[in-house]
Order: sequence, then structure tokens, then C-alpha cells
Amino acid sequence: MSILLSTLNARYTHASLGLRYLLANMGELKHETRIQEFVIGAKTTELVERILAHAPKIVGFGVYIWNVEETTKLVATLKRVAPHIVIVLGGPEVSHETNEQQIVQLADYVVTGWGDVTFPKLCGEILRGPKPLMKVHAGVQPPMAEIDLPYSLYSDDDIAHRTLYVEASRGCPFKCEFCLSALDKTAWPFNIDTFLAEMEGLHARGARVFKFVDRTFNLNIKTSLKIMQFFLDKLAANPDDPVYAHFELVPDHLPDALKEGIAKFPPGALQFEIGIQSFNPVVQANISRKQDNEKAAANIRWLCEHSHVHMHVDLIAGLPGETVESFAEGFDKLWALGPHEIQFGILKRLRGTPIIRHTEAFGLVFDPHPPYTILANRDIDFPTMQRLVRFARYWDLVANSGRFTHVTPVLLGTRPFANFMAFSDWLYANTDATHRIALDRLAALAGKYLRQQGIEGVDQLLARDGHGVKQKTASAPAVAAPQRQARHLAA
Repeated sequence: MSILLSTLNARYTHASLGLRYLLANMGELKHETRIQEFVIGAKTTELVERILAHAPKIVGFGVYIWNVEETTKLVATLKRVAPHIVIVLGGPEVSHETNEQQIVQLADYVVTGWGDVTFPKLCGEILRGPKPLMKVHAGVQPPMAEIDLPYSLYSDDDIAHRTLYVEASRGCPFKCEFCLSALDKTAWPFNIDTFLAEMEGLHARGARVFKFVDRTFNLNIKTSLKIMQFFLDKLAANPDDPVYAHFELVPDHLPDALKEGIAKFPPGALQFEIGIQSFNPVVQANISRKQDNEKAAANIRWLCEHSHVHMHVDLIAGLPGETVESFAEGFDKLWALGPHEIQFGILKRLRGTPIIRHTEAFGLVFDPHPPYTILANRDIDFPTMQRLVRFARYWDLVANSGRFTHVTPVLLGTRPFANFMAFSDWLYANTDATHRIALDRLAALAGKYLRQQGIEGVDQLLARDGHGVKQKTASAPAVAAPQRQARHLAA
């Protein structure tokens, strides 16, 4: 073996789609190439030992915001003990502001942007000459039809135990400045029939959970309907062997044809991730986000009331021009629409994104270390931003987890953001922790807080959520949904 493709995934259950694309497109070097994935948190020297066991000549690392610090340590150690190995970097984290990064200085070569064509070409030159003169190689974007799809490279173990990431298109036509897709000119689709044939192959091998990474699943409605019909056909053929699909949707684009298709799916078969980010028109203009807020709200309401879709809707705190008060207004509006989960994000400065143009005008201050989270801005000072960070963490533990479906509405009352912020402040004051709070302790704390607020029937509320009593196992429809989503379905 000459070439090892590697990355540090956030979890074992995440299978790297990027590495599999590279392997699928290695051409004549494919038989000399292998994939070895790791998980963040592992001991660096042990990873180096496992890499060296393959005796590779080239190691290609996928570098992302969540793994850059640990990958930097890994590359540094690998270069110390095996300086003869050629290190090639790729991925979004090293595709922008490239020369400023320590990991780039340690490595031999970098491929920025698309690697499907450029990485195999670079490897061939390293192995067989002529030796590449440049350190940084801008990735060439090939026609979509010339990219070999990677789905046959998911192993049986991947299919049985890991999330399968798939994409019917790449890119995004929108220009939201906090997102790397703002740099794309458009969205580029794969041939839909070729793509669905690959999905057929995965399903035949036992795949039942499909996570689409397309930024705009509902951009082309004809394509969206074809993909949904694929899953509807599987459900109709064998309703006792369900499938589950996750899509990202544009919030204000839900025509009747798409609604008709969505309404056909049973509970536990679809999850939509919808990025609202902000309901504030001034903030939307600041970040070049075009969104019809009334249409978006109406579509979310329709999905909640007339479909069985599990709904994740995103809001981002810290955007330029967004005050705590305007964010709270948007949060309350979104809660009233009824999504299963509100994904409360904190703005991050992804390398290469245009958001930095607002740094001076809005006083944006970002953490210099990954994931480059905003620390303060003109409208939200550092202590308040920390309160928002804690709110987001506790919100995930309580509201989004599906473990407090009866308690949460009582906690929120008629002023959802303000009331949960008060609970968040109280929880931090009484625990001094945002992580590793055991479920039984969290339930006891929620109960204590509610009693202090004069709420009656707290024990019954907690019992309905399965805290303090043994839950009876209720019959439920067969679903392929992940455990957390299944909790919302059961509620």
C-alpha cells in the first residue's frame, strides 16, 4: 500500500464521505490506497503507531474545524518519527487562509477545495514524478458526471453501525455569509438516475438510515420528488422494514407538489433540518440571506400540523445586528410554530466565510481557537454571550433531547426564551456545570426549580416523562429513526 487516507471523525458513528470520494476517484492508484478512520480524543502516539503499521508512502488527512487541533498534533508527531512519509492535507479547514496555519507549515502539500481530481494527480506526481513544485494545489472542479460515486465503499460494518452520508448535489446558490457555501456559485446536481441506482445498492445491502448532506434538498422540486418517491416505494414494499431519511430544506420554498409527497410519509421516516438562523430582516440583510419570513413560518407550521416529519429548525445567536431581545423574539416565534427541536447555534467564524467583513462595524470578537466561536460583539457582551452558550447547552439536554416533553412547555410558559434563560441561569448557579449532568440529577433539578416557581403537579409531570417511575413499554410503529428522534415520536 502506498497511500493512506485518514481523518479524525467527531464520533465513531460518523463515516467520512470525503475519504470515500477520494478513494473512489483514485483511478490507477486505487489498488494502492486504503482508508483508516479515527475518532477525536484518541491518544496521538497510538494513532501514529496504527498509521505506520501500514507503511504508507503518502498519508492524506481530511481536516475540519472539529479535528484540526488534534490533526495538527498527529501530523507533528508523524513528521518527527517518520519524516520520509509525505503528508497531504485537504478539507474545508485548510482550504482558506491556508498559509497562516501551523498544520500547513508541518505538511508537505495541501489541496484546497475539490479533491476528486487534484488529489489523485498529486499522488501520482509524488510517487512517480515529476516532483510537484508547489506546496498548495487548488482543487480542480470536474464535471459532475466524471466523479465516481463512493457508496459501494461503505462497508457492511458501516451499513450496520454508522451514519451513511449521501449527496444528490454539491454546492449552494445562496450567499449566507456565515456559511462556507456562500463561496459557491450555484448548486451542482449529480445525475439523479445514477445517484438513485447507488441508493438502491445501499438499500439492498441493508442500509436503512440515509443522511443527505445537500445544502438545498428542495431547490429542484422534480429531483426532490424523485428522491422522496424512492423512499416511499421502499416503505410501500415493506412497511415493517422502514427507512429513515434526513434532508436540509430551504424554509420558504415548499410548493404543493412537495407537500403532497411529504404528507405520504409515515411517522419516523423523515427528518428535515431547516435553517431559519434569524427572523430579523435587518440581520438577514447584513448577512446576505434572502428569506421570506412569512412563507418560512407558514411552511414550518404546515409541516408540524400536516405531516409526520421530525423537525429540526436552526437559529444562530451572535449574528451581526442581532440583539438578545431580537433573538428572543425570533426564538419565541419559532417555538410557537411547534418544531420538535430548535437547534440553538452560536455563530462561528469558519475560515474563508465573508462574515469577517462585519468585524469592525459590529465589533465581532471570535475565539482564536477552533471552533472559532464568537465571544462578544457590539450588541452582546462576553458575559451575556456565555449565558447564551449555556442556554444552548441546557436547551439541548432538556428540550431537544426528547426526555422532558411534558416538562418543557411548563418551564417555558408564555415567555419561552425569558423563562428558559431564567432556568438556565439557575441551573448553572446550582451545578456550575454544563456537561456530564446525569439524567436523574437533571430531572431532580428541573423538579426543584418548578416547585420553587410555584408549579403544582411537578411529580406527575416528571412521571409522564419517565422520571421517578419505571416507564411501561408502549407499542409503537416500527421506525428506523435514531433513538433521540424516536423519543419525540413516542411522545
